[in-house]
Amino acid sequence: MSDHFICSICGIQHDGLITDRAYKLPDDVWSIPEAERSEKARFDSDLCQFGERFFMRCILLVPFTNHPGAFGWGVWAEVDWPTFKRYLELYKVDGSSEPAHGGLLANEIPGYPRSLGSEIEVNFGNASERPTIRLTPEDDSQLAEEQRRGMNHARHHEILDLIEAAN
Repeated sequence: MSDHFICSICGIQHDGLITDRAYKLPDDVWSIPEAERSEKARFDSDLCQFGERFFMRCILLVPFTNHPGAFGWGVWAEVDWPTFKRYLELYKVDGSSEPAHGGLLANEIPGYPRSLGSEIEVNFGNASERPTIRLTPEDDSQLAEEQRRGMNHARHHEILDLIEAAN
């Protein structure tokens, strides 16, 4: 692993270690063969509908313990129709005063076995921010523990190795 990376968005090499990872779609939608995906699901970079299932793109932050900042997982949350509808109503305005909504994590995250389907709380942000995800207080998984307590430098490198191996 090097101390620089090529950005998947702009294609330019940047110095430092990767501090985020994004998923293009929920795992169940991504698993649909590409030729059929747009016929079976409606999606863009923020929202997805697959039959009667509704998804929102969110950020799940895991803070670093050795330095400021956090690792941001750009994951999808599966939510019920009333939550999805409310998000659409607040999409272009400040929704940060909205109470948290329940949902399920819609991506399996490397280094965090069985993260797919974890119960989550979704907090809407202002119009320029994606919603954020918190794992529930009852969750005792490694992901929930690291979200509460943070990850150290060694764990950050371990996560990066797992991401690299998955590509």
